[in-house]
Amino acid sequence: MRIDVISIFPEYLEPLKLSLVGKAIERGQVELHLHDLREHAIDIHRTVDDSPYGGGPGMVMKAPVWGDALDEICSAETLLVVPVSYTHL
Repeated sequence: MRIDVISIFPEYLEPLKLSLVGKAIERGQVELHLHDLREHAIDIHRTVDDSPYGGGPGMVMKAPVWGDALDEICSAETLLVVPVSYTHL
């Protein structure tokens, strides 16, 4: 099984290679690929987020950056994208 994770902090996920996932990698059961979303940003500051349309609190992710990242990673195989977000009160 191949697992691709796109993150703005892929180095935070390196410890996964030491856990049960790491054992599965050693056995050849899992391929873990960590991708830095900022590599697909086009500006000098490698910006991946922007202010919401109409103002207001928070930030939104730039769709073109995600599109470029997914285009690079996707193949003819099945891809399941699971975005996860938490609201902090």
